Amino acid sequence: MLTYLDFEKPIAELESRIRDMNNLESGEEINIAEEVERLEGKRDKLLRDTYAKLTPWQKIKVARHPQRPHFKDYVAQLITDFMPLAGDRAFADDVAIMGGLGRFNGQSVVVIGHEKGHDTQSRIKHNFGMARPEGYRKTVRLLKLAEQFDIPVITLVDTSGAYPGIGAEERGQAEAIARSTETCLGLKVPLVSIIVGEGGSGGAVALAAGNRVMMMEHSVYSVISPEGCASILWRTSDKAEDAANALKITAQDLLKLQVIDEIIPEPVGGAHRDHPLTMEAIRKTLETALSELSALSGEKLKTLRREKFLNMGQKMGKVGL
Repeated sequence: MLTYLDFEKPIAELESRIRDMNNLESGEEINIAEEVERLEGKRDKLLRDTYAKLTPWQKIKVARHPQRPHFKDYVAQLITDFMPLAGDRAFADDVAIMGGLGRFNGQSVVVIGHEKGHDTQSRIKHNFGMARPEGYRKTVRLLKLAEQFDIPVITLVDTSGAYPGIGAEERGQAEAIARSTETCLGLKVPLVSIIVGEGGSGGAVALAAGNRVMMMEHSVYSVISPEGCASILWRTSDKAEDAANALKITAQDLLKLQVIDEIIPEPVGGAHRDHPLTMEAIRKTLETALSELSALSGEKLKTLRREKFLNMGQKMGKVGL
């Protein structure tokens, strides 16, 4: 059963009526098929209109939708012969970040990403996608493995931010994030990063300092969550919607600011409504990006990636941020 967001109430009511009509039998006084077709047309138009004008706060809700595809879903549909690799070889394995070796369209790749989980038990297991230091140190290990064997890297970002617990800080959270970001920037193999849900703070950048940085149409990417921003500025999370409007967190805003390179379209109504169509859109995007980047030398990839991020502030200044 699809979970509806608060702004989708009119859509939910229409779909409920469609289900009720489908359970009726046609009679002389009413043609069920024609009525269902009319309601479906009305539903489809309302869905298109609603998702064409989402506010930043509504996009956050879509990005956090519990039925949105997560790392495991993408790996299952896009990667064959996947072999997960665990542990940071220092402290533990952090399953908020998962990764391993596999094949994308027959090409060997290293895939790394945040996993939030789909139900209460799996969300607790994966710590809601909020990684501890060992998660970022595992990322560094996998990135270096990819470079050693000249294998392209795909990262899938979906986190509200790195875990802020005392234990994480004691084990060097900031240093681990910085090392992961540094390793991304210094790689001599192609690195393609996609924000598939939330991209929160340094916990996201640590996996997203790629040659190509792309966002799903209704994903968000920000230096801080709206709730965190509101708590700092207004001392209350009740102002989160105001913070979301000010932060420029949508894919459309960030493409304009040249923080990202491309927006990947989602099915009408969001990625959670049509997983197969979402996977196909990402497959095509990855095919193009990897093909273009694979033609470049290791040194060229490293140089272009570093220049991309070093010039980002200058680009923002030109567009009037």
